[in-house]
Formats: sequence, structure tokens, C-alpha cells
Amino acid sequence: MIRGHLWPTLKLAGPVIVARSGVLIMMTVDTIMTGHAGGDELAWFGIGLSPTIALTLLGLGFLLGVSILSSQADGAGEPERTGGVWKAGLRHAIPLGVLFAVICLFGEELLLLIGQSPGLSEGGGRVMAMLGYGMPAVLIFVTCSFYLEGLSRPLPGMLIMLAANIVNLGLNWLLIHGHAGLPAMGAEGAALATTLARWMTAVVILAYVWWMPSRERFGVRTASATPEIGQRIRRLGFPMGLAMFVEVAAFMAMTQMAGFLGNDATAGYQIAHNLVALVFMSAIGLGAATGVRVGNAVGRGDLPGVQGASAAGVALVALVMAVFGSLFLFMPETLVAAYTPQAAVAAFALPALTVAGFMMVFDGGQAVLVNALRATGDVWFPMTAQIVSFWVLAAPAAWYLAFEFGYGTAGLMGGIFIGVVAATVLNGWRILRVASRPIARA
Repeated sequence: MIRGHLWPTLKLAGPVIVARSGVLIMMTVDTIMTGHAGGDELAWFGIGLSPTIALTLLGLGFLLGVSILSSQADGAGEPERTGGVWKAGLRHAIPLGVLFAVICLFGEELLLLIGQSPGLSEGGGRVMAMLGYGMPAVLIFVTCSFYLEGLSRPLPGMLIMLAANIVNLGLNWLLIHGHAGLPAMGAEGAALATTLARWMTAVVILAYVWWMPSRERFGVRTASATPEIGQRIRRLGFPMGLAMFVEVAAFMAMTQMAGFLGNDATAGYQIAHNLVALVFMSAIGLGAATGVRVGNAVGRGDLPGVQGASAAGVALVALVMAVFGSLFLFMPETLVAAYTPQAAVAAFALPALTVAGFMMVFDGGQAVLVNALRATGDVWFPMTAQIVSFWVLAAPAAWYLAFEFGYGTAGLMGGIFIGVVAATVLNGWRILRVASRPIARA
């Protein structure tokens, strides 16, 4: 049962992993190139980036219904209805992106409100505002890529994201250090480069969906975004968006806690967190592929298919994350050296990365399990599980480990470790129950 799902899941996951990783690779390149501009610049970039990631994932979770509804309709033999899902998704993505952009304009005030120093808040606020201008573009791209993934067509999103990374790299070279007669903008330049690259992805993927060869079959131009579709997207998206926000807000809280340890600790923790997030994109890709496979099975009314697709996703992610976790354990100095030459920053990055090496299998497992549950239409339990795992358990544990017990950045990552183990256990128990009884379409 599992064997028949391994290759289809992996085949679908490959482009999704590359596309999702492309988002983090862009941030990784920003982090590395900003790090070579100085420790303060890296601290400003890290402290300003983390709130925008939280907002992005809130929007991403809210729009996941586009992938679920598209995959279920396609699995049920109703591809012509999926175009309406795409249009309804865009109608939610654009105003949500504008709202997030406005929030980002008040980044300095938000950072001061949570207790960051005036200098760190001012630099981080400038980064946050610049990234905010790209928020509508991020959510437009996410909506279109979710739609294509729901149709088992993730390759265009992958290629567009790869091209965007090349553009971002060139813009970083121009803007961070001030080449070709441009001023050296440091962290703010990295944020501007990312925003410009994101708008490129939005325009190109919109054009692709509108003109893709199979547009008539999927009702891209003819299907209507009915109020009923919008209601289903919101019904699915609200708990999913809240769940993702809860999780990433906990991660953001760890970054803000690192700010209380000083600029070097903030920069070091940002390096470890960025490496974890980069590897986690493999889990996100496998989770998305698992969700599509589960959604197709739900559309067909195929309960064994739901079970097999879920099990295959967990098996694959455990293998992949074990490999990446071993790199954190056996070559951490090499990985950290790619980000910074400063020994003081590396001293804070290495302990956190060691803890992360043992954590990655659980982190990947919970990501796949959550996606499998969402694809069945079970969206409220994962939200509750994330709240318990990351706020009731992870955040308080991180504070005590880092400050009360003196483990610093390793303690912050240790808190996340506790959270992902709890999320894996809770969501694993839930999928066993859900996949043992008949499932209806969302």
C-alpha cells in the first residue's frame, strides 16, 4: 500500500521542494551576503525578517485551501471547476497582502513594543518596511503555485522561483555593497532586492496560469469565483492560517528572545534558524505533495489511498530529514562559515545548530502529518495541536532553557525541539484516527 505511493509522492515533491526551497534560498542568500556586510547589518536583517516570515506564513496557511479544493476537484474528475478556486484565491490574496504591507510599515514601533533596543528596532524596522512592499506579490505567487500544485503541475512554480533567485543574487550584489554606482544599503538593500524579485515571480506566474495550454480544461478563464468557493477557502483557511501563524510566531519569539542576548547572539541564532528553515523546505515540499496525494484520494473516496499516501509521506520525510540532520551534527563549522567569518557570531550559531541536528526528523514528521490532516478537511485539530505544542510547551521551555538555565541559543533551539516532538505525537495520533473512517470532501 505504501510502496505504490512512494514514487508518485517523490515525483510530485521534487519540484515543490525546489520551489519552496527557492523562497528560503533567497532569504539564505540575503542572510549570507548581509552577514559579510557586518554583524550589525545581519542582526538588523534577522530581527526585521522574522515578523515578515510570520505574516507570510499566516497568509500562506490561509490560502492552502486553494491547493486542497483544487486537488479534490481534480481527483473527483471535475477539473473545470478548479479555475474558480484560483480566482477566489486571488481575491483573498491581494487584499491580505496589502494589509500585511501596511503592518510592516510600523515595524520599528512593533519591535520597540516587544522590548528590543532602539538601535536594533530602527534597523530592523527599515528592513521590515522594505520587505512589506513585496507582501502582495508573495501571496499572489503562493496562490498561483498552490493552484498548480493542486493540479499536480508544480514545475512552473519551481522554474519561476529558480529564475527569481538569480535575479535576487544580482540585485543583492548591486544593493547591499553598493556596486555600479549605487549606494551601499546593507540589510535594507537585501530586503529591496528580495521585494523586487518577488514582484517578478508574481507577474510571471500570473501570466503562465492565464495562458497555460490546458487553461480551457481547468476553466481558468471561464469558471467563476462563486461566493460558495470563497466561503470554503475561508472555512479551511482560517484555522490553517492561524495554525501556521501560531507555529511561526513561536519561532519568531525565539528570534526576539535571541535579541535579549545581544547582537552577536541574534546574528548567530539567525544563522542556525536559517539553516533549519532551509532544510525544512524539504519537509514542506514532501508535506505539500503528500497533501495533494491525500486530497486526490479523498476526491475519489479512496480510504486506503489516504492511508498509503500519508504513510509514504512520513517515511520519505523521516529519511530525508535524517540525512540533513546528520550534516548539522558532523559539519556545523563548515555550514556556519558560509555565513560569517566572525568567531563571536559563530560561537552562538554552533550550539543551536547541534541541537537542531537531533530535531530535524521530528520537525519534518509533524509538517507532513499536518498537511495530510488538512488534505482530509481536518483543519481544527492541527491548529489546536500547534498552539499546545509551540506556545504551551515550546516557548516557555525555550525561555527557561536559554535564560534560567543559561543555555543561550542552544536553549532557544531546545524549546523548539520540545515543540516539534509534541506536534509529531499529537498529529500522528490524529491521522491514525481520521484515516480509519470514511472521509468526505471539504
